[in-house]
Amino acid sequence: MSYLYLKAFHIFFVVSWFAGLFYLPRIFVNLAMAQQPAEYDRLLQMARKLFRFMTPLAVLAVGTGLALWLDFGIGGGWLHAKMALVGVLAAYHGYCAKLGRDFLTRSNRKSHVWFRVFNELPVLVLLAVVILVVVKPF
Repeated sequence: MSYLYLKAFHIFFVVSWFAGLFYLPRIFVNLAMAQQPAEYDRLLQMARKLFRFMTPLAVLAVGTGLALWLDFGIGGGWLHAKMALVGVLAAYHGYCAKLGRDFLTRSNRKSHVWFRVFNELPVLVLLAVVILVVVKPF
């Protein structure tokens, strides 16, 4: 596969994964505020389906990124910083799974305000990643 096609697929999978990373915590905000059992169950089902959809996208985003690095020799200090941030995103993704299990077992103790703040973290990571990739400051 040519470099440009691989890069295009990487960008597509990253954007798709981030869509899930942005929306899943928003569902958690609504779950934390849900008053009616039917609303809670509907939101929980949405969260579970979204997580199952976004997980393969995360794997494909990381996989195509690794292929770009290994097959085409992309490198530099900026890439090490980006890879560290991807690790942070993977941990965030995994923590979302744990939060989803907490909602499933009805053991969530976090407020909707906590989830609103939690929801903003991927935005900051995305900004840092874009700056690293475009500017390549080091």
